[in-house]
Amino acid sequence: MVNIAVLGYGTVGSGVVEVINTNHDSINKRAGKDINIKYVLDLRDFEGDPVQEILVHDFDVILKDPEVNIVVEVMGGVEPAYTFTKDALLAGKSVCTSNKELVAKHGAELLSIARENKVNYLFEASVGGGIPIIRPLNSSLTADEITEITGILNGTTNYILTEMSEKGSAFEDVLKDAQEKGYAERNPEADVEGYDACRKIAILTSLVAGEQVDYEDIHTEGITKITETDFKYAKELKASIKLLGTSKKIGDTFYSMVAPVMIGPNHPLISVNGVFNGIFVHGNVLDDVMFYGRGAGKLPTASAVVSDIVDAVKHINTNIITIWAEKKSRLGKFEDFENKFFVRLKDKGFEDDQLLEIKNAFGNVLYVKASDVEDELAFITEPMKESDFAKCIDGFEDVYSVIRVDF
Repeated sequence: MVNIAVLGYGTVGSGVVEVINTNHDSINKRAGKDINIKYVLDLRDFEGDPVQEILVHDFDVILKDPEVNIVVEVMGGVEPAYTFTKDALLAGKSVCTSNKELVAKHGAELLSIARENKVNYLFEASVGGGIPIIRPLNSSLTADEITEITGILNGTTNYILTEMSEKGSAFEDVLKDAQEKGYAERNPEADVEGYDACRKIAILTSLVAGEQVDYEDIHTEGITKITETDFKYAKELKASIKLLGTSKKIGDTFYSMVAPVMIGPNHPLISVNGVFNGIFVHGNVLDDVMFYGRGAGKLPTASAVVSDIVDAVKHINTNIITIWAEKKSRLGKFEDFENKFFVRLKDKGFEDDQLLEIKNAFGNVLYVKASDVEDELAFITEPMKESDFAKCIDGFEDVYSVIRVDF
């Protein structure tokens, strides 16, 4: 028998307990041993819930129990999760987590501690919820040199943008609807400002680069400036607008960013809608591969955590090699990243003068018109460096919108 302890009995923690209890027999068969939840740690009590019988309020009870082999950290946040995780690894207990914030900030260090103590630190659920992506990068795609990872990594923002596209609704109205349906938090800042997606692309880039990528170094924009008018232009182009986290290897350097992008009809992520996530990976041998599924939610995320528990059970006293050094990876400068840009400006009515001004600034551009939109000029630039675009656009007044383009 293998005893585990679950830290946190919130959405994901209760989901882990539910998944193990529901699929107990099949999970044990795959693990090769019986998995027993010996403790659940939480500050609260849960009267009437069977979990109350195994509930503890002091982490030391778990830490000092030699019968606990695996700790499941689903508390969220950096502290006290970091301290609990580090102490558990040092005590010779493997840790499985869904905590993207902690993994992004301290993943390399915690993997090193796990390796030194012949245990494991596993975090499949930290990116993509129930979508398997960490394990494929770590074990299945090892013959490839990964040159690009681009993903729709946040279900909340993808739901909002999908609703805006399909119903022509304003951002504020769809956000309120998403909150009422439970797709968005009461404080949605981490989602709508892109911070959640940023931490996830930082984790993926760290794994691909094999070195620490700090999410603070990744240029990040959210979706709060996207309007229903932007989607009118997108429809004319048979395109859509998605919040993408992307890392591209150009030469020997990775360039990473999180931002809304207008993607064309042939883009592999164009049909990823609603609360679903999609992750596109390009390798120099494999070429293109896609991972798709529910990127969040109680049971999908819990399922990914339980898959890590099974892996940890199979590898007791054996460390699963994960190449992620504590050395900081040097990302390419955001200013040097090349993109095409969709721009909406006020139409001043002096057609020839304004068109010449645009040509002098941006060179040849593709003009776009949308039905029911008046008094605007909209165009798509050729690829240009972020720094050059910033200088050019700075010379224009009444800029309504700027969105990067990938088609």
